[in-house]
Amino acid sequence: MRVSTGKKMILATLLFLAFQSPVGAQSEVRELTIGLLPEMNVFRQMARFRPLGEYLTQETGLAIHFTILSRYGNLVESFERDAMDGAFFGSFTGALAIEQLGVVPLARPVNLDGESTYHGLIYTRKDSGIRDVADMRGKRFAFVEKATTAGYVYPLAYLQERGVDDIGSYFAEYFFAGSHDATIYAVLEGKADLGASKNSVFDWVSSRDPRIAEEIEVLAFSGKVPSNGLCVRADLDTEVKDRLKQALLNLHETSEGREVLEKFHALRFIETAVDDYQPVFHWAERAGIDLKHYQYVNQ
Repeated sequence: MRVSTGKKMILATLLFLAFQSPVGAQSEVRELTIGLLPEMNVFRQMARFRPLGEYLTQETGLAIHFTILSRYGNLVESFERDAMDGAFFGSFTGALAIEQLGVVPLARPVNLDGESTYHGLIYTRKDSGIRDVADMRGKRFAFVEKATTAGYVYPLAYLQERGVDDIGSYFAEYFFAGSHDATIYAVLEGKADLGASKNSVFDWVSSRDPRIAEEIEVLAFSGKVPSNGLCVRADLDTEVKDRLKQALLNLHETSEGREVLEKFHALRFIETAVDDYQPVFHWAERAGIDLKHYQYVNQ
């Protein structure tokens, strides 16, 4: 059967509209880009956050897109350059972003130990013979990054308060491993004599590798600072902020949400405010860091 030219045109128009309508509907869904710090191996990090992103997309109607920063440094530049809407900042990067970008904290997770905070740790191998700061002289120290509380700011303040004003001359070598788990393994494998990380990652890695508890001992630990929380840019639409915040705070109330939390290694999310970062401002001051003008750039 032959189809007339007029009917062909009508059919083509209907097919065009049929395919265009879903795209048009999708284009109305607001996309949000949320940055993630590389505190763990990138594959572990994405495996942890992907279920959360899918859940938030489903619950809020917002298309959540996570992007993992290659390094901790350049955070302020990356946030602005990549037009991020928010990020799961660490305690130091959160304090830095509050001071320099005016971001608004929304919520942070409660860890499996029931804490919504973490400690900084300084550790060594049990067979290193290192017991105090005097023993650390001439050793190799592995930090995480210059933009972390547990992995740099806390140990720097700890050392300065004990008379170590120049880590470059006090240690035979110091370097930045780039992530908390990489720093742990640098010490475990003998690439460094000392390391500093956050206890939440230390505990998580230890639960999967018994060698860490068997071969590494903690020499010092800091006071509490807030766990990595979601902060968003100040000019983000108020309704969008509220939808994100409520979705996180209500996560533990459904069976599906609890499954997401299990994969995220958390019990629930709680509300977070600027005041929660006061301990970080304190540690930065003790380490001689001016957050307002801190311009750390990765080399």
